Order: sequence, then structure tokens, then C-alpha cells
Amino acid sequence: MNTSPILPVEVIQQLLPHRYPFSLVDRIIEYVPGVKAVGIKNVTFNEPHFQGHFPGRPIMPGVLIIEAMAQVGGVVLTQMPETPAGLFMFAGIDKVRFRRPVVPGDQLIMEVELLTIKRRRFGKMAGTAQVDGQRVAEGELMFSLVD
Repeated sequence: MNTSPILPVEVIQQLLPHRYPFSLVDRIIEYVPGVKAVGIKNVTFNEPHFQGHFPGRPIMPGVLIIEAMAQVGGVVLTQMPETPAGLFMFAGIDKVRFRRPVVPGDQLIMEVELLTIKRRRFGKMAGTAQVDGQRVAEGELMFSLVD
């Protein structure tokens, strides 16, 4: 897989409001406007959640895996034509499943595809996350634009 950035972290930070420690996308490696994006998160041991989750056996919390997928989806949503100004926030998550742990040293590859968009304010996306070609998580993410 080609992992040269289509959108590097500097551009992602222009599109999304997230900052350390909640900026969870290092680069976008595939992007089809209005359709889908594929992003990478390099999981490192020095991330703050590993101090307590879990001492002696660091595992990336599932909610952060879902948040990372949502941020990849945010890149798609913020680039939709004629999208009103505002902040896209979670409105719901469905059908989420975790298949295996994500640990320091893993490279999380997340693919998020737009399923529906209503009135340019509500969106539903399908997301999957993989490490080394194995699915680690999946789910449907719903978003709402907040003024």
C-alpha cells in the first residue's frame, strides 16, 4: 500500500479542530471527495492513555479507535461542497465491533465511507480500522453539524 501522504498532518489540522492529545490522524493516504478517505494513526507508547490503560499491558481504548475513524470521516465531511460553517459532532454510533487489541507499535489504517448526507447537516458513515491487514474495529458513525 502506498502510504505517502495525500493530506499531511499540517493540512488535517487546518480542517479539524482536534489537537494533542486528541488529534488522532497522522495523515490521509487516500481521498475521494464526497465519498471516502483512508487515514493513518501511528500508535506510540508515549500516548497518555497508555499510562492507565493498562499498566503492564498497553491497549488503545476502543473509544479512541472510534474517535480516530470519526476524525477521518470529518475530513470527508468538512470538504463537502456548500457545507455550512460549524462543527461536526457525533450524533450516534451503531454496529460497533472490536475484533482485536491495538497496541503501541501498530499502524492503524482507517477507511471511512460516506453512506448518506441530509440537508448538508447530518451524515452517516461506515468505518473500518485495520492493523497489518486484519480488521480491528468497525462501525457506523452518525454526525450532526453544530453551529
